Amino acid sequence: MAERFTKSMARNIYLGGSAFFVLLFLALTFDTQLRAMPERDNRDQITEQVVHGKHIWETNNCVGCHSLMGEGAYFAPELANVFDRRGASDTEVFKSYMRAWMNAMPTNIPGRRQMPNFNLSDEDIDALAAFLEWTSKIDDNNWPPNIEG
Repeated sequence: MAERFTKSMARNIYLGGSAFFVLLFLALTFDTQLRAMPERDNRDQITEQVVHGKHIWETNNCVGCHSLMGEGAYFAPELANVFDRRGASDTEVFKSYMRAWMNAMPTNIPGRRQMPNFNLSDEDIDALAAFLEWTSKIDDNNWPPNIEG
């Protein structure tokens, strides 16, 4: 090796390292897009009711209190697995649960956090239930760590 570190040596190290990491980044991106993503894809299960439920979720700012797959506020329970907790894998049971829960709010129990009554129609609640059922089927690497969210 030369006794001096020259400009051309520094330029070669810079360009070689840059090229290596750009190629590594591209290889990992293609690996993710072509191999890992299709395994986790559930876009074919999106119905109009699921889309309407997501719209209800967003317009009523549910994420302002609840979290969904770890994203959102932690004031109220995580809802990524609410279908698994309360639906017992039966869509109609879950819709009935959601209607009863949403219409019973607020409970006015002292010392408990209160969920407001959004005065949603049964159709809107069913759409919200469909959205939450859809989110429960996403492979979220076993999130949340406990069943009660």
